[in-house]
Amino acid sequence: MSLSVHESPSAAPGLTGPAPVTPGAATALLDAYRPGTDRFLASPTRTLLGRGVLAEVPHGTDPVEERVRGVLHARRRAGDLAPVVVGSIPFDADAPATLVVPESVEWAPALRQDPLVALPAPPAEDGDSWQMREVPAASAYAEAVASAVRRMRAGEFAKVVLARTLELTAPDEPDLPAMLSRLARRDPGGYTFAVPTGPGRTLIGASPELLVARQEGRLVANPLAGSAPRSTDLAEDVRRAAALLESSKDLHEHAVVVAAVREALAPFCTRLDVPERPTLVRTATMWHLSTTLTGDLVDPGTTALRLAAALHPTPAVCGTPTPAARAVIAESEPFDRGAYTGIVGWQDADGDGEWVVTIRCAEAEGRSLRLFAGAGVVADSSPESETAETGAKFRTLLNAVGAQL
Repeated sequence: MSLSVHESPSAAPGLTGPAPVTPGAATALLDAYRPGTDRFLASPTRTLLGRGVLAEVPHGTDPVEERVRGVLHARRRAGDLAPVVVGSIPFDADAPATLVVPESVEWAPALRQDPLVALPAPPAEDGDSWQMREVPAASAYAEAVASAVRRMRAGEFAKVVLARTLELTAPDEPDLPAMLSRLARRDPGGYTFAVPTGPGRTLIGASPELLVARQEGRLVANPLAGSAPRSTDLAEDVRRAAALLESSKDLHEHAVVVAAVREALAPFCTRLDVPERPTLVRTATMWHLSTTLTGDLVDPGTTALRLAAALHPTPAVCGTPTPAARAVIAESEPFDRGAYTGIVGWQDADGDGEWVVTIRCAEAEGRSLRLFAGAGVVADSSPESETAETGAKFRTLLNAVGAQL
């Protein structure tokens, strides 16, 4: 059997970044990031650094994509030729989003195209100083998974994504620019981000999953579902990848997500191509089943955020049916997800943009970091394996601070 493997993740077909410039342009933006006022986003197609706040997208009852469109058009009427909205939208779409038009935006090619990204970031030296608390404890999380499995086998719902958190506290505030550099350099082909989500609070992470991108009437979506931890032993790593491609449980979980994405996007498209079987995507810590959907829009005025709103939340981060899964999440998770499993990204006044699923992330506030990780639970799930999967997913951020679970 041959394995079709992509780095995390491949560039979205048809969505290209700015023209190549001098080597070091992307890493210069990475190194220039400063928390509090800056917003950094890196994707397989481009790198963005936004500074300051020129305008905020207001909170309100109107759909967020309409409010974003209104702010961008107002900026264009005011003489801003290329306004861009940057920020995050939480898991609960009714909760306030944090979206702004920066005072300035700098663009560069993708980090993975920059040879200087291979230079290692300074190692984390304070890993032993973190105090750590699991919420919920691993045993309680396993019990929640077991309860969900029993309810699915009884026919109540088909899938739910259950999450848990790690609360880390250190004697001093974490060095967020150094964390961001480690995340980006470890997975330069992924989606790395650091954006404010409130006064003194920063969302930071390295997601492997594109929710949707749109450019000039074409869309790309790349749902991931079905995962396995990487191994440092090459033979074992290959074995795990091959097993994931043949796992009936993971293939079913993945098919549920792809079907939901297809159903949500089809009304917007004159053409929507959906591969028959998933491929593999690898990050530094995980293998994922991946399907890349591409389509042409019926209405070229449909914005990236309009498409994202139609998709969010997918069964990859919530479950199915969505109302039942939301209820189970509310019953089972003893914390507010906030920005976790929401979306983070950018959009310009023409409606082009990239919106990423907010996973492999943490929220930093003061001396604390709250890490998040979840697993898709279906009727064939094992509480032990799903708990282990969340532990493996924590490694992305734990590696960035030099800590161990």
